[in-house]
Amino acid sequence: MNRARNIAIGVLAVVFGVSLLANFFAPAPYAMQFRDFVSAPASHRFWLGTDELGRDRWSRLLYGTRISLLLAPAAALLSTLMAVLIGGVAGYLGGWWDRIVLRVIDVFLSIPWLFLFLIVRAPLPLNTSPLASVILTFLVMGLLGWASSARIIRAGAQAMRNSDLVLHARACGCRGGRLLLVHIVPNLKPVVLAQFWFAIPTFILGEASLGLIGLGVGEPLPSWGNLLRELANPQAAISHPWMLAPLAVLVVVMSCFQLLLSPKEFAA
Repeated sequence: MNRARNIAIGVLAVVFGVSLLANFFAPAPYAMQFRDFVSAPASHRFWLGTDELGRDRWSRLLYGTRISLLLAPAAALLSTLMAVLIGGVAGYLGGWWDRIVLRVIDVFLSIPWLFLFLIVRAPLPLNTSPLASVILTFLVMGLLGWASSARIIRAGAQAMRNSDLVLHARACGCRGGRLLLVHIVPNLKPVVLAQFWFAIPTFILGEASLGLIGLGVGEPLPSWGNLLRELANPQAAISHPWMLAPLAVLVVVMSCFQLLLSPKEFAA
């Protein structure tokens, strides 16, 4: 398993490194149109062909991978910080605040995550700039994805509240926010890190799902979501197998995360 884990780390490092250097590896800008080569097949010039607007698919895949792999961790960081704040305070204070937070978490978890995102995203304007659509998509995902992590962190903080370490700190005069930030939160670091890493593939798949229905990153900016939208026509994908490249990269990346975050490997 260690060998498989090392391979997964290597694959993720290569994918992340190549996408980070998209400006160097991409033969053309992601929005550049080759009007004489609309829907061109794969060739030595266009490795993955061109789309219906004449844009090079290989270039768009590199830039789209960079957007998805950079902003999904940003959304995961935001959701994890919210989970620490809400769940940590609830577990530490207990009482009525804990009960209110638990009810809010139950409401969030009772609604399918994608449906909850659609409720929030649908009223927002669709004619936003591409950059604004990127920020909006991952910001809303980060703001809505904290509930499950908050429940776990709340349980950890609640267990720490009556531990010998915290009781000793109280006996020494440590109170309030200082007790939470200095003695409880640092001891929850393994739990917090685990929630952060588990959230990354969740947000990657979330953006891909939103892109398929046109509520993700806006054109002409590429992302895995809007690149996968081309597969809505299965006949075209069968006759042009190079169109499956974004799906293949997504499956490989998710498989690597699955291997790294499996309970046995993650505990190691």
